[in-house]
Amino acid sequence: MAAAEDTAGPRPALAERLYANPYLLLALATLGFGGNAVAGRAAVGQVSPMMLTASRWGIVMAVMLLTCRRPIAQTLPVLRRQWAALLLMGSVGFTCFNALNYVAAHHTTAVNISIIQGVIPALVLLGGLVAHRAPVHLGQAAGVALAMVGVMVVASNGSLASLLKLQFNIGDLMMLAACVLYAGYAVALRSRGPGSGSALGFFFGLAAGAFVSSLPLLGIEAASGGLLPPTPKGWGVLLYAALAPSFVCQVFFIRAVALIGPARAGLFINLVPVWGALLAVLILGERFGLHHAAGLGLVLLGIVLSERAAKRPAIV
Repeated sequence: MAAAEDTAGPRPALAERLYANPYLLLALATLGFGGNAVAGRAAVGQVSPMMLTASRWGIVMAVMLLTCRRPIAQTLPVLRRQWAALLLMGSVGFTCFNALNYVAAHHTTAVNISIIQGVIPALVLLGGLVAHRAPVHLGQAAGVALAMVGVMVVASNGSLASLLKLQFNIGDLMMLAACVLYAGYAVALRSRGPGSGSALGFFFGLAAGAFVSSLPLLGIEAASGGLLPPTPKGWGVLLYAALAPSFVCQVFFIRAVALIGPARAGLFINLVPVWGALLAVLILGERFGLHHAAGLGLVLLGIVLSERAAKRPAIV
């Protein structure tokens, strides 16, 4: 027995084993992403939306410069060549998405914000069809339709009259707009070629683009008198938003993609609305109504139909 133990060699440390488990990494990453909706709601009255948006990406850049200097240095020539694309993608996918997210939190609930994000995979599917001519299967089309219905149920508070009159909460509409922008970013991200350098270095370029593009919004907020520096609670929200969904969760997701590929890892993004809705109920004590359950069920059913349609004949 001793000889067998000797030949087996030392067992890897617990942290290394966990870092090699893509499913655990994806579960933790989407949990952090879902918590971003709760953070946006908790930030109301504690830190202004543009201060939160700009500061989180400034913190991400500082942390990455301290911990990821090598991949950043290796990717620097690529970042210099692609600075315009990185600025645009960082602006759309990070700055605009988060700015609308945090402003929407002043008008709607974290539960709504979380569930509405469930439409992102459907929007990415449609964007892929338009931009890359990616085939659409019958099950995927049905899934898109169900997910959209689920979002409308949540946004209209389950009221058919509101739905027919398009009397949606302004915060819900802001979040829908944010989802459209993020889907555009995700579709553009698919075009990232092998010459884009390391994933961490490329992500630093996106974070830098997000930080730079958020500064004019911060200036407008200050000029309009809406600037609110972080309170002690606001600092907690800011640090969470910067360190968890903006940095650690991104690193976990990048690692998981390296382990099992982008297609399989991307399926786990569908957990974000589930985590977000549960966290909003547990942490903020928000009410989870029947229309939330119905909308969430339709979104998840649409996702399942969409993902199981890979082997079926394409209709487009």
